[in-house]
Amino acid sequence: MTSNESGRRRRGPYAKSAARREQIAQAALQVFGARGYRGGTVQDVADAAGMSQTSVLHHYPNKQELLIAALKRRDAVTDGTPGTGECFAQSIVEQAQFNEGAAELIELYAALCGESTTSDHPARSYFEARFERLRGEYGAEFEYMKSVGRLRPGVDPHVAGASLLALWDGIQVQWLLSPDDVDMAGTLKAYLDLVILPES
Repeated sequence: MTSNESGRRRRGPYAKSAARREQIAQAALQVFGARGYRGGTVQDVADAAGMSQTSVLHHYPNKQELLIAALKRRDAVTDGTPGTGECFAQSIVEQAQFNEGAAELIELYAALCGESTTSDHPARSYFEARFERLRGEYGAEFEYMKSVGRLRPGVDPHVAGASLLALWDGIQVQWLLSPDDVDMAGTLKAYLDLVILPES
């Protein structure tokens, strides 16, 4: 057997297993997005993936791991690396525009974010860490705008960062409920235009 043949044999089962895990994560995303974590079951995920519950649990041993897989899949698609400095505001708007084409991912996020406020929810630490990280990142971007004279006078950079995060989460929910009436990206742009001065 050549080394190339050996490599192909090793990669074959691994690639199939990775594809199965991806298929299951996508199914979990759909189920938890539609029904929430408490409403969705492992059997629901198995049905959505078109496989047995035993097969699902072979790849993800419990419901909590299915939840984390769904959240990671959501992050991989919707959490692009934001532009920094002068590109920050534009990148936020562009990410929101992209998200408008990924409704099922926004549904998952909104459903699980609300559920996670309970003390025993398995995604609570995920959302706590996410909000802490984004408050810090957005606050730092507004600090930069202040340092170059582009943050409107009287605006606290870290309050602006937390406000942007709150607005984005809130407008996403409104958009999910009334997509024809709510302009998610436009609303975020309007807020950023209020706190960031145009280039002179």
